[in-house]
Amino acid sequence: EVQLVESGGGLVQAGGSLRLSCAASGFTDDDYSIGWFRQAPGKEREGVSSISSRDGSTYYADSMKGRFTISSDNAKNTVYLQMNSLKPEDTAVYYCAAALEARTSVFGVYDYWGQGTQVTVSS
Repeated sequence: EVQLVESGGGLVQAGGSLRLSCAASGFTDDDYSIGWFRQAPGKEREGVSSISSRDGSTYYADSMKGRFTISSDNAKNTVYLQMNSLKPEDTAVYYCAAALEARTSVFGVYDYWGQGTQVTVSS
């Protein structure tokens, strides 16, 4: 069974940076995508970014382009989300999720979810 474990959240001042990690395991083939999502209190969950396992193609939500970077280390089965120039409105629980198809954007179907990691950006 696919398992996902996020880490790297915390408290940071506005303008600072954090790197989130998503350790993934349990895939039976190489065709899958890992996405990052976030949910702030009282708001709906929104997609942040995704990366395809097969060719490394990436997708970013418009509001994250230029500030967030998704990457993967296939040897470690880990996907990272580097977040720079953080703003208080980036405060949310960040989740990584897995879709069992390659090249799945954050608007696709994600079948497995991690437990989430809290990111808090102070002003």
